[in-house]
Amino acid sequence: MSNSTHEFYVVIEQDEDGYFVGEVPQLRACYSQGKTVDELMTNMREVIALCLEEEDVGDLTEFVGVQKVVV
Repeated sequence: MSNSTHEFYVVIEQDEDGYFVGEVPQLRACYSQGKTVDELMTNMREVIALCLEEEDVGDLTEFVGVQKVVV
């Protein structure tokens, strides 16, 4: 991985056991979990670094955002 920095959005959900689960939509199979949001984010930084070793940063799509839909 290069020394340049990259910014990613982490989508966070809480599972049925109370763990926080995070995913980076821009990176394939880039997700982790933690008992707290702080622990999750520490874990996410590590997994993002691993994902960046496997993926060409130039091929990343741009994350646009999330929308809430009421049905």
